[in-house]
Amino acid sequence: MSKSVTIDLLKKEDFQKIVDNKQVALYILTGKSGLEMSVTNFGAKIVSLHVPDRNGKMTDVVLGHNTLDGYLSSKEPYFGAVCGRTGNRIAKGRFTLDGKEYRLAVNNGPNNLHGGLKGFNAVVWDACQTDEQTIELTYVSPDGEEGFPGTLTTKITYRITDNNSVQMEYEAQTDQPTIVNLTNHSFFNLSGAGDPYIGDHQLTINADTYLPTDDTAIPYGNAESVAGTPMDFRTPCTIGERIKEDFQQLIFGKGYDHTYVLNKQNDELSFCAKAVSPKTGIVMDVFTTEPGVQLYTGNWLTGEYVGKNGHHYPMRSAFCLETQHFPDSINKPQFPTVILRPGETFKSQTIFKFNHQ
Repeated sequence: MSKSVTIDLLKKEDFQKIVDNKQVALYILTGKSGLEMSVTNFGAKIVSLHVPDRNGKMTDVVLGHNTLDGYLSSKEPYFGAVCGRTGNRIAKGRFTLDGKEYRLAVNNGPNNLHGGLKGFNAVVWDACQTDEQTIELTYVSPDGEEGFPGTLTTKITYRITDNNSVQMEYEAQTDQPTIVNLTNHSFFNLSGAGDPYIGDHQLTINADTYLPTDDTAIPYGNAESVAGTPMDFRTPCTIGERIKEDFQQLIFGKGYDHTYVLNKQNDELSFCAKAVSPKTGIVMDVFTTEPGVQLYTGNWLTGEYVGKNGHHYPMRSAFCLETQHFPDSINKPQFPTVILRPGETFKSQTIFKFNHQ
């Protein structure tokens, strides 16, 4: 291709701006098999992701905005972003670590969500594009930022592989005991960003259990079997076929917004989920070292604002598969730990592999 798909649709100059005294830009990654992704260092956001469909047409499968100003004023602040220091929710914005209580912003009902008022989704990362297929993003979060203890240095590497995969690697170190739960919050529609409904997508999740929540999306604490419930995606089901059932968990979340406990051993890189669009034939397989994945079906999208290329994003026009540790883990000792201590390195890897049928 003499001219990239993304550059035809997005203008680099629309992302060139100083935010918090740091330069923001747009970076283009291209793979040898045709995959193309654009990333901005504002929030480490994936802005576009073009993959070939069954007819070879390049299709953008993530929601977002055409300009940095769109992201700065967006009613959906997590499009494509890295969420941290702690993705997902912490009950009542409080936790105790080594005998000391910490209080965080309450920004989602009574709880802390995705790192607080200005999480990793809203800061400017230092970016280094090492080659056509790879970008490294680094952010140093100072001690006390958003109420969290310790200076946390985080590096995220996005890499387009030669087999049409997006590989995400996370690393973090701290100088004081703290908590970390990093995830990417891309909103996917494999029929193409702007298609109005993902209910026809076929979904498989490699999980026998999930975490039921209260009406504020905080897990009770114990996993429950998916068997005999609309939470069961162990065999392929369309996202929409049971989403309106009279099931308390779906009523609480206005749809799916739950963590699945993946069937796996420790932190091995293993199969997490598979999604397929019947319209384009695009297949996305997800692999992760994380213990869980949050399925979110865009229940709070409203369609009231304009996204990329003039598209509106109505309710359930996207789904998220956020690989991560469990919500409120620091307050649930039975969950895998999110505590990071000096001398340790947090490491995590997630792969989104694309194909078509």
